[in-house]
Amino acid sequence: MIAALVAFFLLQFAACNGDGSGGDVMASVNGRKIYRTEVDKYFANQTAGSEQQPTGEQAVSLRLSILDTLIETEILMRRAEKLGLLATDEEVDRKLNEMKSPFTAEQFNKRLEEKKITVDDFKRDLRRSLTRDKVLNKEITSRINITDQDVADYYNAHKSEFNFIEPQYHLAKIMVTGMPNPQVHNLQNSKAQNDADARKKIQMIANRLDSGDDFATLAMNYSEDPETSNNGGDLGLAPESALKNADPATRDSVLKLKPGQFTPVLPLLNPANHQPYGYMIVKLVSKEAAGQRDLSNPSVQQAFRQQLRDRREQLLKAAYYETLRDDAKITNYYAEEVLKNAGTAK
Repeated sequence: MIAALVAFFLLQFAACNGDGSGGDVMASVNGRKIYRTEVDKYFANQTAGSEQQPTGEQAVSLRLSILDTLIETEILMRRAEKLGLLATDEEVDRKLNEMKSPFTAEQFNKRLEEKKITVDDFKRDLRRSLTRDKVLNKEITSRINITDQDVADYYNAHKSEFNFIEPQYHLAKIMVTGMPNPQVHNLQNSKAQNDADARKKIQMIANRLDSGDDFATLAMNYSEDPETSNNGGDLGLAPESALKNADPATRDSVLKLKPGQFTPVLPLLNPANHQPYGYMIVKLVSKEAAGQRDLSNPSVQQAFRQQLRDRREQLLKAAYYETLRDDAKITNYYAEEVLKNAGTAK
């Protein structure tokens, strides 16, 4: 619950002299500098507890990914500032109390100590996470309108697909492999370089899911499935018989889920030889009973409406982030250093 916020939303930018060309400044966003100490902090957090620390190209790739996230977050924070949507102290305190509620004070403090952060650090995480949600709600979610005609058109175009002879499971998946695929184009251009790298990456994603991060957004940013990463990992509907014929670990984990829940990290098996070649996390979006789904059923209408809304929201969020980046003045000194030194950098 705590690890994900620490890894990706603990941002504290301070004023500093310099033109950005020195080793301490790794990027600049609209004149605001991102420092090496910040990147190193997240690098250490994401690799904590790993048996083998990333080196060489792996370390450079991870730092580039962290820096890109910091750049994106800084852009969004400045947009929130302009819109007057920065999270208030009251909102932060309310969320903090909500997240502390499953733990005793001792348990919560111990978790913070394990991540080597203070309560103030964690509150900064929350402020930025809440701010992000407020901006996206105003700029994206609140503007999406799925009409009755949209729902009817979708149903009529796909009616035969909703006459089920057995229960159906609507699934989504995030997958990571240790074999970089040039066809993978997630939003972060994030690809694990080997099995150790893949284990670290999938654990980072699991931590962020545990903290409440959106499954579809994480899939779009990090999943290495070339078929589904661009639509939030959506696998569509799978018949119950297909699940029962899946490997035991996947079958047992998915069949235990309630809608909205996701599995722990599972091995990703090659269907040809059943050998593991990566890792995945599967979410049960919904479960549908056998028979023809009738559009007159309010619950069916709502399910279709939500499905259309989710798809449109994923598309618009991706476009929104791109337009924000286009409008920002970004200089990535670290990326320039990597290019200059043919893939090597500190």
